[in-house]
Amino acid sequence: MREIFLPFLTWFGLINKDTLKADFFAGLTGAVIVLPQGVAFAAIAGLPPEYGLYTAMITPIIAGLFGSSLHLISGPTTAISLVVFSAISRYAEPGSAQFVQMVLTLTFLAGIYQLVLGLVKMGKVVNFVSHTVVIGFTAGAAILIATSQMKHVLGIKIPQGESFVHTWMDVFMGIPSINLSILGVAIFTMLSALVMKRYLPKMPHLLFGMVMGSLASMVLGGEANGIKYVGEIPGHLPPLSLPEFSFAAIKQLASGAFAVALLGLIEAVSIARSIATKSHQRLDGNQEFIGQGLSNIVGSFFSSYAGSGSFTRSGINYSSGAKTPMSAIFAAIFLALIVLLVAPLAAYLPVAAMGGIILLVAYNLIDFHHIKHILESSRSETSILATTFFATLFLELEFAIYIGVILSLVIFLMRTSLPNIADLAPDPNEPRHKLAEVAEVGLPECPQLKIIRIDMSIYFGSLDKVQRELACIAEKQGIKHVLIVGEGINFIDLAGAEMLIQEAKSLKAIGGGLYIQGVKNKVFDFMDRIDFLADFGEGNIFSSKEAALHSLSLRMNPDICATCTKRIFRECAKLPGA
Repeated sequence: MREIFLPFLTWFGLINKDTLKADFFAGLTGAVIVLPQGVAFAAIAGLPPEYGLYTAMITPIIAGLFGSSLHLISGPTTAISLVVFSAISRYAEPGSAQFVQMVLTLTFLAGIYQLVLGLVKMGKVVNFVSHTVVIGFTAGAAILIATSQMKHVLGIKIPQGESFVHTWMDVFMGIPSINLSILGVAIFTMLSALVMKRYLPKMPHLLFGMVMGSLASMVLGGEANGIKYVGEIPGHLPPLSLPEFSFAAIKQLASGAFAVALLGLIEAVSIARSIATKSHQRLDGNQEFIGQGLSNIVGSFFSSYAGSGSFTRSGINYSSGAKTPMSAIFAAIFLALIVLLVAPLAAYLPVAAMGGIILLVAYNLIDFHHIKHILESSRSETSILATTFFATLFLELEFAIYIGVILSLVIFLMRTSLPNIADLAPDPNEPRHKLAEVAEVGLPECPQLKIIRIDMSIYFGSLDKVQRELACIAEKQGIKHVLIVGEGINFIDLAGAEMLIQEAKSLKAIGGGLYIQGVKNKVFDFMDRIDFLADFGEGNIFSSKEAALHSLSLRMNPDICATCTKRIFRECAKLPGA
């Protein structure tokens, strides 16, 4: 219980003078980076800009204290922001008090989902969701984000709530009315940020782009030429807030909150694991679920909206030399100090400059390298990628997440439902006549005993494949005795056990038998618990290949053995005519 609710006690012991120094500077770097990102992400979510900064102050502290990763930095993210906007914008006007209230409720519900999943030990569920789902969804989300900014970077009037297709139709129809001053500010902002990133990659290029965009807007005449500004951001710490707990609100937002929770968990755990492979840290997926859940629950009471792990900030945090989650706490503290000092300057930040920054963020979301690799290497993963990508563009975002997750699970089940079944025979070139694959080495087989190895598991999904293989051996090959080498069987469920008993009885009825050798301890323990051995026959279960072949050689038809020319087993040397 202490490890679950007080996990920070395990890394408090790592803190010393050196780690505090490293975490201090890593936190300072993270605070500067998240300042423009927080404002941009809030805009994507349809919230006033300060809410992105509030989220970047509260979420990383709670997630750092109650998660398991030493380097993961949580806070507002692009994908989560877009899902939040999609889930709430159908019910309330973005930026309104009602919209903010519903976002806080959505955040609270998402946190509850995540906390419950962590407490019931569902952390490994993320392993069954293909990372391709995240890549496809993020690529689609990036295009949607870029689409949503067209009105801000072009100065074209586009009605609120337009679909992806209709928005681009409006863009093409509005080309003659593009405001060149607004477009100029957006382009200059992007170019400034790109040049800074190219020549000074360690500097906060997005922040630099915003500053240059503000200067460009002044040169181009500002509001006199139609350039709008973000407006002054309140320069204070996150105020207390209260989500709505009415039954109507919870019912209305439950589905969207689950989509936010699921995407947030996939993002956070995936990012934490990618960094853990470099830092050689062992993660606890369940604890990450708990940390993310508590961060959203607590955040909803401090004017924060749903957050998750940030790949950019987490990667920079690790590369900056962070040693413990104290870096996340330092980053939040520094961000609060920066906000208190520079928040009024947002009054000079053009909406077009913000749009340009968001376009850069959207472009960087698309993982071109992995998309190319998926398209070239795997049809099944390509289908997941394409389905999730197009569902993100043309369907409700939460529905797109569900489709991608369900499709990845279906493909996983399809793969496990087709276990590899290999024919085995003794290899005479091996000192102990080790069993080898017949097709691979080209070995002769016994006409009376078929030896097969089943890789993966025997469960309800793979029964059809295993049954068809056993039926083919008995009916088409005319072999009545079948030995299953069980070293590759990970588990057997109740349906699988019942199937094996049924096949054993069928083979026994025609004068043969089904036998198993070398199952793993956990598989044998399961068999023992369900009284499998009594129905299957204890004499048909063997611990070693030698014991199995010695026993089964005595059950073969001696007349067939007398005329057999194969003689592949050592026991065959003792038979007449050998």
